[in-house]
Amino acid sequence: MKNAVVLVSGGMDSAVVLAMAKAQGFTPYALSVQYGQRHTSELDAAARVAAELGAAAHKTVNVDLRSIGGSALTDDIDVPEAGGDGIPVTYVPARNTIMLSVALGWAEVLGAADIFCGVNAVDYSGYPDCRPAFIEAFQALANLATKAGVEGAGIRVHAPLQFMSKADIVREGVALGVDFGSTVSCYNADADGKACGHCDACRLRAAGFADAGVPDPTHYV
Repeated sequence: MKNAVVLVSGGMDSAVVLAMAKAQGFTPYALSVQYGQRHTSELDAAARVAAELGAAAHKTVNVDLRSIGGSALTDDIDVPEAGGDGIPVTYVPARNTIMLSVALGWAEVLGAADIFCGVNAVDYSGYPDCRPAFIEAFQALANLATKAGVEGAGIRVHAPLQFMSKADIVREGVALGVDFGSTVSCYNADADGKACGHCDACRLRAAGFADAGVPDPTHYV
């Protein structure tokens, strides 16, 4: 089995990606990033998901993005109840670039040529670092910037949810045995991981379960 680093946030999408990586025959190493987000209940969820889905290891790396702010998730900015026009204030500057860079470093250490992430370009909030062009560009960068890319088998960045709707993601997760009740997606979750039910992330998640015809296991405040 080949090693793979899987970015696991604690949300539903990354849980499905972890299950998909394992189903494809990879030995998954789960990586979470504590970047100064509003709450850490999603990191508790990431640990649960990694254990439940049989990750070979789970590592949490600290990167202080709160020190630069600029997002409702890392600064004293209210989380809106709807995304609105343009790129919303819940966008965290350079977050996916930073997370993938950390994953790239661990992949080199593990001798892994594969990195999985849960970015989605269909049911998402308009974040520029969720687009297919970003994933392609990062993979090109990874193969230029690393020893593995220059001397090894190269680096592949997998984003298997890119073109899936939230409903499709729910169905895939159910088929792979993902316990969505263990995940936390809410931008405003409380210390116990209970969701607000109003933010953009909650709305997209609830719509996904409704459209898939699957009971919503989310724990709401």
